[in-house]
Amino acid sequence: MSRLHPIISITGSSGAGTTSVMRTFEQIFRREEINVVYVEGDSFHRYDRAGMKAAIAQAAEQGNNAFSHFGPDGNLFEELQGLFQSYGDTGSGKVRKYLHDEDEAAAYDQPPGTFTPWEAIPDGSDMLFYEGLHGAIVTDEVDVARYADLRIGVVPVINLEWIQKLHRDRASRGYTSEAVADTILRRMPDYVNYMCTQFSHTDVNFQRVPVVDTSNPFIARAIPTADESMLIIRFRDPHGIDFPYLLSMLHGSFMSRPNTIVCPGGKMDLAMQLIFTPMVLRLLERRKAALAEG
Repeated sequence: MSRLHPIISITGSSGAGTTSVMRTFEQIFRREEINVVYVEGDSFHRYDRAGMKAAIAQAAEQGNNAFSHFGPDGNLFEELQGLFQSYGDTGSGKVRKYLHDEDEAAAYDQPPGTFTPWEAIPDGSDMLFYEGLHGAIVTDEVDVARYADLRIGVVPVINLEWIQKLHRDRASRGYTSEAVADTILRRMPDYVNYMCTQFSHTDVNFQRVPVVDTSNPFIARAIPTADESMLIIRFRDPHGIDFPYLLSMLHGSFMSRPNTIVCPGGKMDLAMQLIFTPMVLRLLERRKAALAEG
C-alpha cells in the first residue's frame, strides 16, 4: 500500500460486470479531476489469443483439461505484482494493452487478439486503477492484494454469472451454448482455487442476486435486469462506514449483518457513488499530504 501512489483494484471473473463498475469510477475520476492510469487485467494474460488456443490444446493432449485464464499457468502473476509494487514505490511501471477487437487493433496497426509492446507509465498520475481477474490474487508465490489500497470484488451469484457469460459470448463472439458450457467446465478448478479465494481479501464486495428463476442458466432467454435483482454489499471492515446515511440514501435497503447492506439492484450505481467517492477522496488527500511532507 502506498500513500503517495495509491492503487484501486476491481476484481471479478469474466462476465461478472467489472466493466460496468469501471464506468462508475470513471465518472468519479472525471468529476473530481483525478489523473488515473487504467490497467486492464487481460494485458497480464500469459498468451495472446492464438497462443492461448494452442496452450489449451497442448494441455489437453497432456491430460490437463482445466487450463484456463483463471489460473497461474495462463497469467503473469509475478509481473502484475511487480507493477503494483513498482507503482506504489515510484508511480511508474511497465504496462501493455490486449487488443480485443478490430476497433482496438486498428489504432495500433496490429491484429486483434494480440498485445501491444510493454511501455513505461508516464510520470504525473494520481493513482492506478486495475480492472480484471486478479486484482486481489494471493498464492504461495505472489501477494498482489497487499499492494492495493482499495480492493473491490464484483461477484454475481454463480448462475447469474453464467447467464451473463452465455449471452455475451453467444452475441458478441458467436459461440454456441455448448462451447460456452465447455469453457465454464474447463475453468471450474481454477475458478474455485484462484477466483473465489480473492474475495476474502477484498475490502468491499458487490454481489447481485436475482429474484427471478435462474435455476437453469443454459436455457435463460434473458439476463435478469437490475430491477429483478437485489444487491448485497459487504464491507470487510465496517469501521468508519456511515451505515445510517447509506440506508437513508438507498431507499428500500436494510442491513442483514453488521457489515452488510442489502438494497435494490437498480441502486448499484448510486451505492457505488456514495460509498467510493469519499474513499477515493481520502486516498487523494493522503497523497497530497505525502507530497507536502516530501
